[in-house]
Amino acid sequence: MSKQEFFPPRPKSKPIIYAYSDSRFPGMLKIGYTERPIEIRMKEHYPTLTPGESWKVEYIESAIRNDGSVFMDHDVHNVLKYWGINPVRTEDNKQSEWYRCSVDKLKNAITAVKLKNLNLKLRGATFEPRPEQKAAVDKTYSYFEQIENEKNKSILPKSFVPKFLWNCKMRFGKTFASYLLAKKMNCKRVLVLTFKPAVQTAWQEDLQNHVYFEDWQFVSRNGMSYEDCDKNKPIVCFGSFQDFLGTNENGGIKARNEWVHTTYWDLVIFDEYHFGAWRENAKKLFEQEDEENLDGFDSEKYNREEAGNVQNETSLPISTKRYLFLSGTPFRALNSGEFIEEQIYSWTYSDEQKAKEIWPETIFNVEINKNAPNPYAALPRMVMMTYQIPDSIKEIAKGGEFNEFDLNKFFSADGTGEDAQFKLKEHVQKWLDLIRGAYLPSTIDDLKLGSNKKPPMPFSDTRLLNVLSHTVWLLPGVASCFAMANLLKEKQNVFFHDYKIIVCAGTGAGIGSEALKPVQEKMDNPLVTKTITLSCGKLMTGVTVKPWTGIFMLCNLKSPETYFQSAFRVQSPWEIKNELGQSVIMKRECYVFDFALDRALKQISDYSRNLNTDPLKDNPQKLVEEFISFLPVLAYDGSTMKQISASEILDIAMSGTSATLLAKRWESALLVNVDNETLARLMANPEAMDALMRIEGFRNLNSEIETIINKSESVKKAKKEKEGKMTQKEKRELSEEEKDYKSKRKQIQEKLIKFATRVPVFMYLTDFREFCLRDVITQLEPELFKKVTGLTVKDFELLVSLNVFNGPVMNDAIFKFRCYENSSLNYTGINRHEELDKYIGGFDTAITVQEFENLK
Repeated sequence: MSKQEFFPPRPKSKPIIYAYSDSRFPGMLKIGYTERPIEIRMKEHYPTLTPGESWKVEYIESAIRNDGSVFMDHDVHNVLKYWGINPVRTEDNKQSEWYRCSVDKLKNAITAVKLKNLNLKLRGATFEPRPEQKAAVDKTYSYFEQIENEKNKSILPKSFVPKFLWNCKMRFGKTFASYLLAKKMNCKRVLVLTFKPAVQTAWQEDLQNHVYFEDWQFVSRNGMSYEDCDKNKPIVCFGSFQDFLGTNENGGIKARNEWVHTTYWDLVIFDEYHFGAWRENAKKLFEQEDEENLDGFDSEKYNREEAGNVQNETSLPISTKRYLFLSGTPFRALNSGEFIEEQIYSWTYSDEQKAKEIWPETIFNVEINKNAPNPYAALPRMVMMTYQIPDSIKEIAKGGEFNEFDLNKFFSADGTGEDAQFKLKEHVQKWLDLIRGAYLPSTIDDLKLGSNKKPPMPFSDTRLLNVLSHTVWLLPGVASCFAMANLLKEKQNVFFHDYKIIVCAGTGAGIGSEALKPVQEKMDNPLVTKTITLSCGKLMTGVTVKPWTGIFMLCNLKSPETYFQSAFRVQSPWEIKNELGQSVIMKRECYVFDFALDRALKQISDYSRNLNTDPLKDNPQKLVEEFISFLPVLAYDGSTMKQISASEILDIAMSGTSATLLAKRWESALLVNVDNETLARLMANPEAMDALMRIEGFRNLNSEIETIINKSESVKKAKKEKEGKMTQKEKRELSEEEKDYKSKRKQIQEKLIKFATRVPVFMYLTDFREFCLRDVITQLEPELFKKVTGLTVKDFELLVSLNVFNGPVMNDAIFKFRCYENSSLNYTGINRHEELDKYIGGFDTAITVQEFENLK
């Protein structure tokens, strides 16, 4: 298929399961699968008999589930066998396709297959891992093995817990690959933690359906309990942070979860890590296990405020041997410097589409079956279509600092349920007319472009109508979702009356995975029905709805995490099987419709550049060009629609190139401690306070430290005393107090981080690389240190003794800096470490050159 073919037609296929009887075989049914009309199929069974002479079609049922997946006749056969209904054998003892089975029993078996009844304990999945999944497992396994070897050699302390990040796009198959890693490492106890309980289905099905994990057991809150497990077999425990890390009324561990905290886990997996696992603000965001208003989460603001809450995952009340972090959009993790290249495996949308294009070639050093079908073929290409809304519609919803079109304002609504109405109902109606091609600006007529040159609108262009049977519309809030549902049902919008309108918003839609069921039920047979799902955040992370082919971005999503987590919901592969068992791809393209051009292009720019972890590819235009070669951007400027180039995207959206991961590590909030305990120690020591004041920018913060401690303690106390009993006024006042002390804490942290960023400068200026930095500062070059940082040796020693600087993290950052520095020097022919018995200094420790080489 040509890259320029943006609107490929969808294959026509209507798979069914059918059963027929034959008077010569009383009490038996033959059960089959076909995509053709039943009359044609039966003529193939009985080519020489008059129809109806001995046979009768007893039952016909769609072979497609409401999630878009297709099942075969052998799936139904397996259920019958599990129930003890085996196929009748022929005279020569061969297995036939006839079953002694009633129609009612057959209906029950089909229902069991449709619902994927996990109690059947049937493992029908036999697929092999894709090359990139093998590569992720191999790289992670090697890293964990390397760390284990270094701990055994005492290069690293026994208490060191390694962590690894999978920076892999949605649809990578992180659950399946995680289990492969756990199996390769011979893990017996695996804990999966997530803020999104809706992803439980994926974790459970991959473990219970695949033949690779025959003896593995899945523990969840609403399923098998840990007590019921066979402790001699591998156990995967799935749970939410809200539950397992939540506390009871007294601030202690919930009694039912004590076993989670007392178990020593072989592997802890943090799923959907992009919002920050244990961060205080993220806990608040997900306390109710669901987002009601996606636009209410401002990632940029979150990253700014969250600096004051940073803590190491080792502070979690869980014991484990290793951590694995999973995210499709780990912008915060990459920008904070928590992981460096050797701790990251990346697989981006561009990587996926490139592999799809060049198969069976591979960029990985893994064994592949080059005669096998292309494993990426079913992963649809995304096409972004952006539309500039005509001035006559958008003028009323301009605002903000730059008087830009505001989607949240445009789609804002009042009321609940059937009473919900848009505030700008007349203009939203014009927008509905626009997307179905009934409202085009006068310039279109003036230019006399002709129907074949008109821009393809989602619900008027026949090529798009062919594939957009099921779409999801992302709106600003619950009221907006109900207002849209009400408007679509009005008589002037008769076009949309053919679509089932599904409101997936508010508590009535269900929490977590429960919100998915009504959507799938209303889709019924998605090859026949048409639906529009209205959401303001539900089902936008970790959930698969195969028939969704387009998403409408109708709210302000500032962060690329949220934007692409939502956008990639529609990139789920959708295949069905034909009678020969061959896959038929139902979705070769999927679409993102955006009505804020500048915002859309900035997201493209951020995503294509900021998830790249290879410093050698630090070429913004090249990265964007590669990305949009696989995700073309078509923009309607009010008169014509054209494909946007990389340079145009950067002209509009680029705000500067990102630093390397190494540099980001020296800007990490993990380097310094600003918790209440540390600040209290500083307050209690006049000399330490004087030392702080000598750091640039601290003089104006002298009185703030006491304010931070007092306010944070009073807020904690108020929350505990008035839990669930606060008035709205008290909540607002408490919120203001929190914002105030967190803002002040952030200022102090920023000043300390600014000081820490001078450490690499000092390391470049001194030649004493064999000594730890602390000794260089205090004994060898105290005057140079004072010139660079403004602190005396005495000041520095005092701050270190009060735990202002995080020693282990500083050590790690320095050793990584040394590795990077040595690689650069070796490239020029300089080797500073020719003698292996010499030492390399960290922050407060030194290791031998041999040990240092093992770190690389």
